[in-house]
Order: sequence, then C-alpha cells, then structure tokens
Amino acid sequence: MLAPRPPLVQCGQGRIHAKHVEFFEQCAGRSSSANDGVGTTVSTVSHARRRFTLAEAQRLLPRVRALTEQAVQAADQLSSTIQGMAKTDPRRAVTVTELEGVVATWTGEVQALGLEVKGLWLADFDNGDGYYCWQYPEAVILHYHGYDDGFAGRMKIV
Repeated sequence: MLAPRPPLVQCGQGRIHAKHVEFFEQCAGRSSSANDGVGTTVSTVSHARRRFTLAEAQRLLPRVRALTEQAVQAADQLSSTIQGMAKTDPRRAVTVTELEGVVATWTGEVQALGLEVKGLWLADFDNGDGYYCWQYPEAVILHYHGYDDGFAGRMKIV
C-alpha cells in the first residue's frame, strides 16, 4: 500500500502544472533515463547511498536549502511565464523544457550529495534505520520516518 504523498504541485509562491510533477517523478525514479514528454531524454544517475547522523544532515542542510531555493526561484519564474502563455504559443514548449531542466538539475545535485529525492523539493537523509526527512522551506530537519513509512509516517524529532 502506498503512503499518501505531500502536495507536489506547490512551487515556492507559485504552482507547477501536473505535467511537471509527472516529469519530476520520472527523474526521481530509479531508471537510467526518462523521457520528459517534449522529446528530450534526461539521464538520471543512481548515486551511492550515504548514511547521515542527524548532526551531519543538519550541517549539510544549508547547502541543500541553497540549491533548493535557487531551483524554486527559477521554477517559480518559469512557471509564471508558462501560465501567461497561450497553449498554442510555440515558445511554451521551450519554456516547459527549461522548467523541467531546473527540476532535473535540482534532483541530480541533491542526489549527488547522497540524499534521496522523494518529491518536488522533498529530500531524505538515510540514517541507517530510516530517513531524516526535509521539505522546502523548512529551516531545519524536524522529521524522521522509517523506510516503509513514507511522508505520511513523518514523526517530529524530539
């Protein structure tokens, strides 16, 4: 049984179209490549799992937050541009591809740090018993969940 997911369409102050969420899920998957639906293939690299203590995760979080903040700002701007375009505008596909690239780049950068990307702006730090769970814009890591619990099983770290 799959656990309910957090809302994935929220992107900073704006919203990401469901198509972009689907693309993100393809990129976050374990496959070696994903087709973004616009004719481009995006490679996803499977990175070695890293184990984190809570202190290590908290020390790395400012880097993760900075990467995420940059991606959120870029995605917000592109999403707003897309929303202002007619569906028939030929520039729309190019802008959608740019947005998808922002999400794919963020995913790769966060995975390269040893984290597992679990949703849009949602990353888990493996601790050997489960995950320290962080979601943008949280300032610190406040939650934990077991390997099989998912986002719905998040518990506050005391």
